[in-house]
Amino acid sequence: MNSTYALHETMEIHEIAAFKTVCMTKSKMMQALITDPKLKEILQEDIQLSTRQLQELGNVLSKTMG
Repeated sequence: MNSTYALHETMEIHEIAAFKTVCMTKSKMMQALITDPKLKEILQEDIQLSTRQLQELGNVLSKTMG
């Protein structure tokens, strides 16, 4: 992967990361309020996926700073 990104690309990655963080926070908050086990499981899977995606975005962003 190319480690040189245009400024607008870096900003878009930041925007995606911010949006994904908000989504994950909402899933975590909703999970505490939900009683349905299947829905809790779906939210937990979303949290796990979002965590991995944010780590990947963090890796990409760290390359833009290098």
